Amino acid sequence: MTPAQHLELLVEEPSMEAFLNAFLPRLLPQDRTFQAHAFQGKSDLMGKLESRLRGYSAWLPDDYRIVVVVDRDEEDGWRLKQRLETICVSAGLTSRSAAGDERWQVVNRVAIEELEAWYFGDWEAVRTVYPRVSANIPSQQSFRDPDAIRGGTWEAFERILQRRRYFSTGLRKVEAARAIGAQIVPERSSSRSFSAFCEAIAGATT
Repeated sequence: MTPAQHLELLVEEPSMEAFLNAFLPRLLPQDRTFQAHAFQGKSDLMGKLESRLRGYSAWLPDDYRIVVVVDRDEEDGWRLKQRLETICVSAGLTSRSAAGDERWQVVNRVAIEELEAWYFGDWEAVRTVYPRVSANIPSQQSFRDPDAIRGGTWEAFERILQRRRYFSTGLRKVEAARAIGAQIVPERSSSRSFSAFCEAIAGATT
């Protein structure tokens, strides 16, 4: 199967778009290109996904791949993944999960629970950008597993930063995403969902 020369990424919101625009140029081979497309939240993305994928199916070149990234939020992760797979089939495209050894066009990835879980997975990257935050956060029981943080990941991230006098008027999510995306290192990450995302990108482009 031809490695992807270009990726089309469909994401929920501008903060994920900003994160990927900062992160992917450091992950991808230099001769590869990508375009991230932000929707107006999860419901907007899920509501428009089938029609968007149908549009792609009419013209997608062999060396393009589509990556769909959604937050799990409070949903069952397996059921959400199955919804994404069903939409892909309805749109006339083949997902990586369904393809086996055959050619595929789409890979679906669930960020558990939200983008900010990926930040907790590489706290060194966060401290590079926001050096006043405590180095001990990853050792605290509530944050030891980034993908299992409960009660709102971005709210927890905001509280930690505000305690050290960052974002006193509220977390500026796009600004933080852009800054941390430029520093995060996959090999350091303890977030399984972030590692799965990076593995999907590598699998598409190599």
